[in-house]
This record gives sequence, C-alpha cells and structure tokens, in this order.
Amino acid sequence: MIKSTVCYLVHDEKWLMLFRNKKQHDLNHGKWIGVGGKLKTNETPYECMVREVIEETGYQVQSALYCGIIHFHYEHHEDEEIYVYQTSDYVGTLHECSEGTLAYIPKKDILDLELWEGDRIFLEKMFRNEVPFSIRLYYDENEIIIKSEVKEANTNE
Repeated sequence: MIKSTVCYLVHDEKWLMLFRNKKQHDLNHGKWIGVGGKLKTNETPYECMVREVIEETGYQVQSALYCGIIHFHYEHHEDEEIYVYQTSDYVGTLHECSEGTLAYIPKKDILDLELWEGDRIFLEKMFRNEVPFSIRLYYDENEIIIKSEVKEANTNE
C-alpha cells in the first residue's frame, strides 16, 4: 500500500493548485491536484506533508489542519492512502515546481478544473468544513469510481 499526503495552501480565498503538465509518464498528467507526495520510511504523515510542501513550492508550513484520510482501491494499481491537510499558516517565496505549474485558484473556480473524480468528493467536504473525514473510493479498470464510502473521522493524524 502506498501512503501519501496532500496539502492545500490557502491565501485570500485562493487555493494553491498544481497542474501536472511536466512529466509525460505521470498518472496525474493533465490534472489539477494539491501539493504532496509519498511518505518516506519512519516519516509521519505530517512530516511528509511539510517536506513535500517545501520541495514543491518553497513554502515552509508553520501549522496545518488535518482534514482526513482517503483510501483508494484500484483494479490495476497498488492501493493508496492519502492524508489530507489544509493550511493558511506558511511562509516563504513560491518557486517553480518540477512536476507542473503552480497557481492560486479562487475557491469558487476549483471544481471547474480538470480534477480527479475522487478529489471532487473530498474538496467539497473541505469547502463545507466537514472535517475530519474518512473516505474509501473504489475504482474500476477505467479509473471510474464504482463505489464510495464517506464517513466522519474521529481521530487526528
């Protein structure tokens, strides 16, 4: 099982999004996603999120809200757990990202972007401040969600 994090950085009702357009063989190519990546050995999800934000944006997270966990179950890929965070508490200067184009997008426009179907589910919960959550998404061989389970989570990460 792959374990990853994603963080949404917010400033003035705009969310920092990453358009994955720089790597050809990228599962996320052509999609808008949050900033994040895979956990390293002995790294907590929070530590991973802080490290990934620095690597991909140049920003240093001072504190972040744990929003929940998403369990992705795939027909033809390894299953994945993603720990989701949100922050407005960060410092530094935005730099170019090797994985794609970073852009601050008004919250009201995010759901109009080219997003993964599953991302829409948890982003809507975040927009309504319905956190923390626990979501299970089951995908078929065509990357279409065939089943979803959405619950309130009672624990913090």
